[in-house]
Amino acid sequence: MTEPAKILVIFGTRPEAIKLFPVVRALEADPRFTPVVCVSAQHRQMLDQVLEIAGIVPDHDLDLMRPDQTLDGLTAALLTELGRVMDVVQPARVIVQGDTATAMAGALAAYYRKLPVDHVEAGLRSGNIYHPWPEEVNRKIIGTIASLHFAPTEVSQAALLAENVDPARVHITGNTVIDALHWVTARIAAKPALAGGLAALEARFAGKRIIGVTSHRRENFGDGMENIAEAIRQIAARPDVAVIFPVHLNPNVRSVMNAALGGLDNVALIEPLDYPHFARLLSLAEIMLTDSGGVQEEAPALGKPVLVMRETTERPEGVTAGTARLVGTDVTRIVTEIFNLLDDKAAYEAMARAHNPFGDGQSARRIVELIGDEVGQ
Repeated sequence: MTEPAKILVIFGTRPEAIKLFPVVRALEADPRFTPVVCVSAQHRQMLDQVLEIAGIVPDHDLDLMRPDQTLDGLTAALLTELGRVMDVVQPARVIVQGDTATAMAGALAAYYRKLPVDHVEAGLRSGNIYHPWPEEVNRKIIGTIASLHFAPTEVSQAALLAENVDPARVHITGNTVIDALHWVTARIAAKPALAGGLAALEARFAGKRIIGVTSHRRENFGDGMENIAEAIRQIAARPDVAVIFPVHLNPNVRSVMNAALGGLDNVALIEPLDYPHFARLLSLAEIMLTDSGGVQEEAPALGKPVLVMRETTERPEGVTAGTARLVGTDVTRIVTEIFNLLDDKAAYEAMARAHNPFGDGQSARRIVELIGDEVGQ
């Protein structure tokens, strides 16, 4: 009998962990493969929360993040240490996800060893190398290296084909984030205590229309973050509204939000949520206001409109489908769009009922089957 193929799965941030744990689980369930998990801990605390709920213990934990680490310093450390792990593991293939420094360095280290790279969530493009920054270039680098491109949608497939990627190497799989969301929602339904930590806020804001907020993009640091804070302050002035905002650990976010919004009765600035509690926030929220990528995919799966505080998005499918709308970081624009959804039931329903283009919860299964076809097992 052929030995199971070792597949090195590399990730370092909370979003990567959420989107890759269904793939790890699918690999574990398939006798053709032995998954080997390596984490960089690019997000330490938030990563560990996902690993715990998913029941994944990394085989290699690099713990590379340092205070005030530069992007080039982080990239150099990632490239060196991920390469070392590859030399030890000797995998048949390497899986990376998305657009982080960990994913880019993992792909590059694999390329240096002539190891095939499989890219989950391939083909996302905004068309602007500085928005999102540095993620857009990270994706393009991985796209140049990857052997298999697992595109979540037809739009992402088309972006890869426009870059002359071999069509035979591009496969539309849907996005694994929907697999993860279905999984955790079912877990919460079976065991509500998994997301019970929001009960006090639910009681405090009973009868209010909840706006969920996430913000962390580097390109919004500075004036953009100040504008976001002012928009939230104006939104929260409405007596029928409450804002729940898990504040990112980055001081470029936290210091601005604490200064502008701390102490407001209708605003809860809370610590970053673990995955079950974040899924619960998505369920509670009437609208999600975000500059995140993943929320643009997750919220529509629960019928929640998404207003995206960016000028461009590498997920235009949501905008086209009507589940998401770009609002930038202009204060008046953000407030106007939020109030329109709150006050115009037809406008709200049009977004809430729009078809989610990002997946059906079977993406990980498709990915593992495609890898199996590739390795001939």
